[in-house]
Amino acid sequence: MTPDNALRALADGFDGELILPEDAGYESARRVWNQLIDRKPAAIARCRTRNDAVSALTVARDTGLELAVRGGGHSFPGFSTTEGGLVLDLGPMKQIVVDAERRTADVGPGVRWGELTAAAAQHGLAPVGGHVADVGVAGSTLGGGNGWFARVFGLACDNLVAADVLTASGKIVRASADENQDLYWGLRGGGGNLGIVLEFTLRLHPVDRLLGGLVLHRLEEAADVLRFLAEYGQSAPDEANVAAAILAGPPAPFVPQELHGKPVLALAMCYVGPLADGERELAPVRGFGRPFADLVEPTTFETLQHIFDPQGRPTPYHMRSHLGGALTEELIAAVIEHGGGLSSPDSGVIVLPMGGAAARVAADATAFRHREASYCLEIGAAWSADDENPQRHIDWADRLWAETRSWAIGVEVNHLADEGAEGVRRAYGDNFQRLAQIKRTWDPDNLFRLNQNVPPATADDQRPHS
Repeated sequence: MTPDNALRALADGFDGELILPEDAGYESARRVWNQLIDRKPAAIARCRTRNDAVSALTVARDTGLELAVRGGGHSFPGFSTTEGGLVLDLGPMKQIVVDAERRTADVGPGVRWGELTAAAAQHGLAPVGGHVADVGVAGSTLGGGNGWFARVFGLACDNLVAADVLTASGKIVRASADENQDLYWGLRGGGGNLGIVLEFTLRLHPVDRLLGGLVLHRLEEAADVLRFLAEYGQSAPDEANVAAAILAGPPAPFVPQELHGKPVLALAMCYVGPLADGERELAPVRGFGRPFADLVEPTTFETLQHIFDPQGRPTPYHMRSHLGGALTEELIAAVIEHGGGLSSPDSGVIVLPMGGAAARVAADATAFRHREASYCLEIGAAWSADDENPQRHIDWADRLWAETRSWAIGVEVNHLADEGAEGVRRAYGDNFQRLAQIKRTWDPDNLFRLNQNVPPATADDQRPHS
């Protein structure tokens, strides 16, 4: 059957919506979060049920159409769409079932962190979440998932209890510590290489009110503040999470007018635990230097997760990133130099803490490898869609990335640009070969290749993993 005929046959009995290029909704449906990506798939299958997903996967496999899987759709390199292939869009699958007694949630692949956080909050619970509420649960969990609670509760992938996975064969299997353990190992950090997760069972945590918010400094004080943060981070309790970012000052009343649109240093922090403990533990950070604004206060995770909403809106975007060790003088100098010359008011440089609970997981316990990392450096170039010279923003991010490469020990797969095989190997390190062996078991033909791809191990490559 030709691809055209197969797509028309798919539409019959499809509970979701099959959108073709001639359909009125095609132009909006093909667009993805990163507006730098402009591809035209042959069809978009918006799935509402598991059967929809199975049917769409079968068409892609049987016709040879390139398969793109879209959950939240924030994929920086644009892997959630395809040129001339089939997009399997799981966005409508937004079911959330919270089990308050077991402190878990069964979550559909179209759910975003803000939606899950809101549902869990009704039970006094919280997921580990991401830093931005609009990011999809599926992609960030499968790639690792550093969030506000990484130091106290671990990465998102560390909180994956089980998953229902649609495999390349068209079967749905369960992966957990007790079932299909190899698949379960690979899902925790292996990205979309092994299958399509149709349901995540995620661990939730009792979180009531917490202390959190922003402290803002002028850029000329950034070096001293970051040096202090480097020292503070060496002994900070797991409950404290303090990230630093150089961003354009927003036109808000708490920002002096002369700093509107100018680079400033923001410390985004939270403390998970009794408020009195948080006041004590965060006091040194809040009191250091001469901040022009201290917006830290008792709040909820649901509110905190929306702090970076402006950074989450759809825009042309180019991400570069490293995982590294302690903050060094060289890194601090590079971040300040390039952060002081933001390519646009929408660009930014973020230094996210790691360590704590995320570091206490063995490097070979999950596909996510770089447990020894102390910080994640994110360099995000964003600009207006009508900018006549987008390359200057890309070059700005690439220059800082190259200048800080000597500091790096690896990268989280979620933050990779389209860096090819070298970037993927940098993400997985000595876990790569084991992941390739698991890929050979579950996806020997590399059907799931539109991702940060780990090709299946070859038949004669039987080197044992550690």
